[in-house]
Amino acid sequence: MAFDFLVPVKDKVLAHSELLPEQALGKNIHMHTEKDGLPVFAHADVAIFGVLESRNAFEKKPEKLDLDEVRIQLYRLMMGNWNSTIIDIGDVEEGDTVEDTYFVVKEIVAGLLEENIIPIVLGLTQDITFPTYRAFDKIKNMVNLVSIDSRFDFGEDDELISSHSYMSKIITDKPNNLFNFSNIGYQSYFNAQEEKDLMERLFFDAYRLGEIAANIELAEPVLRSSDIVSLDLRAIRASEMGMTRNFSPNGFTGREICTIARYAGISDKVSLFGIYEGENSHQAFQMIAQIIWYFIEGLSFRIKEYPSSKNEDFTKFTVPTDTEELIFFKSHVTERWWVEVPTILAEHTKTNSVALLPCTEEDYLDACNQNIPERWFKAYRKGLN
Repeated sequence: MAFDFLVPVKDKVLAHSELLPEQALGKNIHMHTEKDGLPVFAHADVAIFGVLESRNAFEKKPEKLDLDEVRIQLYRLMMGNWNSTIIDIGDVEEGDTVEDTYFVVKEIVAGLLEENIIPIVLGLTQDITFPTYRAFDKIKNMVNLVSIDSRFDFGEDDELISSHSYMSKIITDKPNNLFNFSNIGYQSYFNAQEEKDLMERLFFDAYRLGEIAANIELAEPVLRSSDIVSLDLRAIRASEMGMTRNFSPNGFTGREICTIARYAGISDKVSLFGIYEGENSHQAFQMIAQIIWYFIEGLSFRIKEYPSSKNEDFTKFTVPTDTEELIFFKSHVTERWWVEVPTILAEHTKTNSVALLPCTEEDYLDACNQNIPERWFKAYRKGLN
């Protein structure tokens, strides 16, 4: 069983937790220990685990991210007003081959998903996104992936998989269960024009760093439709992470990335949150811990809602345009917006119900001004293919 490959949380982390106040996370997380073994999965909502695999790193780093220090910083944070039960199941060490590690990660994630537990994966390198994606093979027919990253990570070689090319593997690997890929925070000078053209040809969504920084709320509907969220910490500016070696002077601020993490937590569709490419500094350990905290905070605000004309909690708006008649819904509870995409049938249903695409009020107002939202157009075209 894949869970047998997990190594317990280290004694020094447990010793640190003993000194914490009762309100701290470290006193409320059920941990995998040498003495007691794995925590009980029943009633768990979130499972944290690390992946100590780095052989496919694009840039070889002098030292691996110290996940013990990340845990120490996380455990010392105070609990919010949460109902979530959190477990820490330890770490996956390097297998004999990278493929062995991928297999174990895939099986662990699949096992957690089958128990309706949301994995928070702390990986050394972002190529670990690939086995987490493959874990959905028997869970969902089609998967939406959002990457928070300064790069698209397509790479130059379909056969190569590294932290800069894992997306090529996801797109070409069979079975192809990827329905949509969205990038939040790309920086143009890190991406070849061919990669940008590929994003357009595949009708994928991409949002530049400046676009999101100017209006952080644009990230919310993108994350609302995602199953997997993969965060490359190099999307955060170097000064926020306390380092300069592999980080850029431009990137998200700490406040912005924590807001995005909270949006991911609020999304009732996000089933996995991965955090990758960290490096060792006290400031980085704190940043990673706070990102996790905000994701779990978001979980406590999840509301399952699905618009329909018959639901009194929603208002339906019909917007005629020159080419299409767009149907929008607004929630009275959360004030969130959706738009129908008639070419796409709702997932996992045997009816001909139309799929709904999360959107913003701005999209509705644009449609009223005869400007069809770009995300709707891409989703519509994708449904025709």
